[in-house]
Amino acid sequence: MMRIDIITLFPEMFDGPLGHSIVRRAVDKGLAEIVLHQLRDYSDDPKHHRVDDYAFGGDAGMVIRVEPVFRAISALKSQRDYDEVIYTSPDGERFCQREANRLSTLQNVILLCGHYKGIDHRIREHLITREISVGDYVLTGGELAAAVICDSVVRLLPGAMGDECSALSDSFQDHLLAPPVYTRPSDFNGWRVPPVLLGGNAAAIEDWKLEQSLERTRRLRPDLLEND
Repeated sequence: MMRIDIITLFPEMFDGPLGHSIVRRAVDKGLAEIVLHQLRDYSDDPKHHRVDDYAFGGDAGMVIRVEPVFRAISALKSQRDYDEVIYTSPDGERFCQREANRLSTLQNVILLCGHYKGIDHRIREHLITREISVGDYVLTGGELAAAVICDSVVRLLPGAMGDECSALSDSFQDHLLAPPVYTRPSDFNGWRVPPVLLGGNAAAIEDWKLEQSLERTRRLRPDLLEND
């Protein structure tokens, strides 16, 4: 079973994204365990439970302090060994399918969600093993990014999907976009399904799928072919 511990200021934000569909089923089946930890519980301020402070140097915005994060990660590490301690950050490594595949093979992972102006850089220097970004834009906090990572990783766990072969045909698995998909009816308002998909010739269908994947990738995401 894979365990993901998420350290966050807003654990309630995960109720929707992680409480339904494949992720929920994977948790119910005992394939994954996702545990939320309120960072304020590790504050040294018993009255207000503050975990942030002003930045040295006069920069605008508040910064998450090193002490509560250190306490939270230390408490988790005292219970088990972790393969990765990941910080969700807009200036981290761009998240991709290859990384989702890799993370799905791990057993214990911590996700630290940033907020405000960010976290004290000493946390990144001494406690974090990997920094991940879900895109070149800034979110209010790291919770949505952490939910994206959880969803993309947990769905890959053996037994999470009804058809385990389904993930093999996803976009990006082979550095290509997925081909178009169709279902009944074969003709709707004159919009017809490509005849090759109705002919039953498995080899011809596979050739068509590859051709369509290459065409769509060249047209929509040529960078995937350049980086291959």
